[in-house]
Amino acid sequence: MTFRRHPLVLALLAAPLAAGAAPVSVPEFVGTDAPFAANAIYFVMTDRFVNGDPSNDHRDQGGAHPTWDIPVPGAPRGQSANIGYLGGDFRGVLDNAGYIRGMGFGAVWITPIVDNPDQAFTGGDPVRWGSKFTDRGKTGFHGYWGINFYKLDEHLPSKGLDFARFTTKMHADGLKVVQDIVVNHGSPAFTMPVRQPQFGQIFDKSGKLIADEQNLPPYRLDPVRNPLHRFYHAYDDLVQLSNNDDQSPAVLDYMVGAYEQWIEQGADAFRIDTISHMSTGFWRQFSARIRAKHPGFFMYGEAFDYSPDNIGKFTWPQNGGISLLDFPLRGRTAEVFEHPDSDYAQLLDRLYLANGPYANPYELVTFYDNHDMARLNASDNGFIDADNWLFTARGIPAIYYGSETGFERGKAEHQGNRNYYGQQRIDAAAKSPIYRQLKRIALLREHTIALQRGLMLPIRFAGQQASFYRVYQKGDTHQIALVLLNKGDRAAAFDIGDKLQAGDWKPALDGTPIDVQPNGKLKATVAAHDVQVYLLDATPSRPDLVAELTRLMRERGHPEH
Repeated sequence: MTFRRHPLVLALLAAPLAAGAAPVSVPEFVGTDAPFAANAIYFVMTDRFVNGDPSNDHRDQGGAHPTWDIPVPGAPRGQSANIGYLGGDFRGVLDNAGYIRGMGFGAVWITPIVDNPDQAFTGGDPVRWGSKFTDRGKTGFHGYWGINFYKLDEHLPSKGLDFARFTTKMHADGLKVVQDIVVNHGSPAFTMPVRQPQFGQIFDKSGKLIADEQNLPPYRLDPVRNPLHRFYHAYDDLVQLSNNDDQSPAVLDYMVGAYEQWIEQGADAFRIDTISHMSTGFWRQFSARIRAKHPGFFMYGEAFDYSPDNIGKFTWPQNGGISLLDFPLRGRTAEVFEHPDSDYAQLLDRLYLANGPYANPYELVTFYDNHDMARLNASDNGFIDADNWLFTARGIPAIYYGSETGFERGKAEHQGNRNYYGQQRIDAAAKSPIYRQLKRIALLREHTIALQRGLMLPIRFAGQQASFYRVYQKGDTHQIALVLLNKGDRAAAFDIGDKLQAGDWKPALDGTPIDVQPNGKLKATVAAHDVQVYLLDATPSRPDLVAELTRLMRERGHPEH
């Protein structure tokens, strides 16, 4: 798909202005121009994707508290989950870069890469099948239990493939790397029957111990008299994890220094874990210091909260201007696509396209499941419908590994959500109808600027059908897209006339062009559980369409920000 310079604009640029004449102004209709918005994201839990190099498995690690292959007890017959390392690494991701890129993804979000403890945790509550917030017997296979934020965890690299080489090779394969970062906590820090090495400790770049909870409950920490306690709040937050002090300049300096190091080694963006557990004041300083050296660096945070009133503030410029995972829309997305008799109208009030809680809703990262919640519990058609929605609506879509084949659908963390995927499943993915349809719509988004960056103007959301425009216009680049979605079991007829601009509308997926006359209609049929996108190569000119786009542009973000 190409985006042509408009002939009128070219003529105006080429012709000298008449004496006293003013240049013709072309209005901008842009959802976002953040460069990262062009990329759909594939989210990989690195240890659970593919074991590309068994030599870095460290299967004998942990001594009395081994870390390799620890099944969750109590699994029903035929099911499993695991809380030990299973071998996934940089090599496994890199070996499948072509698979990911070929699906239409432009970025890979990997779980944290920093060093984690070398034993399984002995404190907290025991992990059982289906349990939540339990960590006894669990390892840091996920990467979120950092002990040295400057050091690469030994389970990830291979000979000749450290993080810098990994990002270089991923870039060569056309993929950006999103690094998942943790700032508010480290590893489990207390309740161990016998104190374990590394847990509750943090080391600096040279390997020097700079923080240690010493297996003490947080209320017993003494930051006034013990320098090793000053990194932490003297109160708990998430289960038994250490709670980094967001008011401490030392914490800010340490984290900024560590994550600048990884940017310099090729990280293209950050996903920030548990952003809402630290103050907006901290994020304002963190963001300013990162972007002072790396202008425009894209970051999005995880505030696991379905209330936009609670999370929108993190996107505001005065609070750091950090985008978010779109939990409020995710909640409705799961409701709609897990239930075949649902109504598309349920999605409308979570789009916040005008005067909403976010600085820019088009920069939110949209999703329907991830590693911290039950996977989408939908049929194949439900996944297909959800993907068709995610890749055409506003936002930057992110897909959790395995969702392209319906892997472990409906399963929570200790029920198989984070299970090993493996090369065999990847090699067989093309047999899945979910995979085939995901690839189709993701590749369309990749080549359609209106779907990546355009304003979104709803037409009709009702029952099993939804229709909306996506419009991008800036300078001499323009595109109008009309999206028609059908999640019903039968083909659906669409009869679109609302704000429909005359012209030659071309189908982006299949079918024949439709020539719409002034004040005419576009009539199309969309198959069951399918999508159609019609594209018009023109600048918006119909008055009511231009008026609505102008309003959306004016009211795109939070009214005060």
